[in-house]
Amino acid sequence: LNVIKGRVTVVLFVLEMEWLLSTGQDKNFTWHCSESGQQLGSYRTAAWVSGLQFDVETRHAFVGDQSGQVTILKLEQDSCSLVTTFKGHTGNVTALCWDPVQRVLFSGSLDHSIIMWDIGGRKGTAIELQGHNDKVQGLCYASHTRQLISCSSDGSIVIWNMDVTRQETPEWLDSDSCQKCEQPFFWNFKQMWDSKKIGLRQHHCRKCGQAVCGKCSSRRSTIPLMGFEFEVRVCDSCHESITDEDRAPTATFHDSKHNIVYMHYEPTTGNLLTSGSDKVIKLWDMTPVVS
Repeated sequence: LNVIKGRVTVVLFVLEMEWLLSTGQDKNFTWHCSESGQQLGSYRTAAWVSGLQFDVETRHAFVGDQSGQVTILKLEQDSCSLVTTFKGHTGNVTALCWDPVQRVLFSGSLDHSIIMWDIGGRKGTAIELQGHNDKVQGLCYASHTRQLISCSSDGSIVIWNMDVTRQETPEWLDSDSCQKCEQPFFWNFKQMWDSKKIGLRQHHCRKCGQAVCGKCSSRRSTIPLMGFEFEVRVCDSCHESITDEDRAPTATFHDSKHNIVYMHYEPTTGNLLTSGSDKVIKLWDMTPVVS
């Protein structure tokens, strides 16, 4: 098959359909009959594709691209239709993982974050997971234990417990002054002139989303149920409301000791394969932590 002009970025074989899905830097997403090689259809994406998943039951293709957008396409034997698009990442979508049981899509990105999209519930819920210090390079899901495995260029392998009730992160609110002490931000010239005070820098509390100044958000805390496994900025009142139970981690962290560029998990054996930029391939027994 020679239909993609430029570098091929993702290839996916759908055994049940006898289809071969492929994408490349020419922004073309195509699918072929794997037996005859005949091209069945194609779709032009807005940016070159960097992630791809397929659901056999619904015939939905999940396409993640360089702009941070995820597109859902409904594939037929010789045509496709656009279902929807959504965007939550600020960088390339580098990895996609689909859970056909819970009907949840996970996306990883260059922006170091993972987003869990509620596709089956159709609620539009997006749960953000922050547990890496570099770009997310791979995602796998152990559906029998409801655990997400993520790998990153920072060398870490993170096991996320998804069998907990997670909370959606709030949208950041807009304000011309601190929503706690009412001091003006530096662009609020009128209030600065009226109060004869120098404007302050704006921050946001990760728990409530309010716009606050540095003095009113001087504390840090983990909020694992919101996906923040690392300490993040919270306002003083939210910090007081967070209990030790709220800070209980929902993920475990493991050092792979190499810069991971690719991963594959085999649930039947519990083995995880990682390859790194150091040209080393490692095989991990994940049964002690994925159980």
